[in-house]
Amino acid sequence: MTTGVVGNGSRTSLRLPLGLWGLTRIILLLCVFKVVVIPGPDITFDVSNIYQGWYEVLRTGTYPLDDVTWQYPPAAALAILAPGLLPFLGYASAFFVLAFLCDALVFGLLLHTGRRAGRSSHGAWLWIAGVPLLGPTAYARYDVMVTAVAVAALLAAGRSPRVLGALAGFGAVLKVWPVLLLAGTPKGRATFRSWTTAAGAAAAVLLLCVLWMPGALAFLGFQRDRGTEVESLGSMVFHVIRHFGWEGEARMNYGSIEFLGPYVSAVSTAAMMLTIAAFGWLLVWRLRARAFTSSTVADAAFVAVLLFTATSRVLSPQYMLWLVGLAAVCMAYRSSRMRRPAHLVIWATAVTQFEFPVWFSHVTRSDPLGVAVLFTRNGLLIAATLIACRILWRQTVTEPRLAEAAALATVAQPEREKALSGSF
Repeated sequence: MTTGVVGNGSRTSLRLPLGLWGLTRIILLLCVFKVVVIPGPDITFDVSNIYQGWYEVLRTGTYPLDDVTWQYPPAAALAILAPGLLPFLGYASAFFVLAFLCDALVFGLLLHTGRRAGRSSHGAWLWIAGVPLLGPTAYARYDVMVTAVAVAALLAAGRSPRVLGALAGFGAVLKVWPVLLLAGTPKGRATFRSWTTAAGAAAAVLLLCVLWMPGALAFLGFQRDRGTEVESLGSMVFHVIRHFGWEGEARMNYGSIEFLGPYVSAVSTAAMMLTIAAFGWLLVWRLRARAFTSSTVADAAFVAVLLFTATSRVLSPQYMLWLVGLAAVCMAYRSSRMRRPAHLVIWATAVTQFEFPVWFSHVTRSDPLGVAVLFTRNGLLIAATLIACRILWRQTVTEPRLAEAAALATVAQPEREKALSGSF
């Protein structure tokens, strides 16, 4: 009888998250299938035109060598070709279905993890909320597939550093940023196993792609020539000085709306310097970190990707999906203290849907509404980044050092008292 009651209670506790996940995802599918139309630019354009165009080129046995919008590592071809696994659907429809399935995989992993000892269901709840807050963009880019790989890697980290490394290495050749999942691996054997496995997996996948089709490394030149996108942190300078006679403009360049004109190259260089400085801080943190909890791998990955995203000269809306996924993994651990920056990321994700696509025309014109929504989103991201860095440093560097000092003082106290009593 007791077992039956527990089983019924367990099933009942799953109904609400499953129901809310299903309802919100149906709404997303209605949006990408254009049953419900979101104001602003057509979200599905990239899939039905750009992705499908790449798909047709890739099917001929070569990467898109003459298309500057191909700015992704070679394994991205797998994501672009994946809709071919559903030949009974059109390309765009098959892509949206696969995105939905990857979303379901992440939700299932977080829900399962949340039921284990020392874990929490907060991660699954954050994922339920975060994806629909981004809107149909979540299903209209291949980033949900990359995020699924990253979430699976982090959730496997505690049990198998090699699985973490293999998935992080594969993810790096899929879209670079998953290599940051390795930032917080515990020093010693776990780091050696995960990092060497990641290097081997990345090298193997890269070699296969190079041997598979010509042009696997063409993306390097196209990515190098990117400018400052109108949604990035650096773009905020030009959104302001446009109102004071700046002679530049915002227009399509390398597949996105970028600022072009005087001082743009300087701001882009400054953004790269900020990124280098951010990774320098990560290196210092890793060298000085003294304590690694069960959530440190996820927490450090979250901080690393926040730093990468906030300082990037290209801050596309789909980047928020990476942060939602990593924040959800952090929240799946009871030992994580990233609740506040995770919630800030959720708020930033909600604002992002208004920044793109709803009011994107206002953003590109730098009018008061566009500037306000962009500054709000980027301000929330900056706040989340700074707070997350402080939490990570305090939990792994400051507090362990203070604890060690207190322990030494406790040990030294009896010796001091003994010495003083002897002197009398």
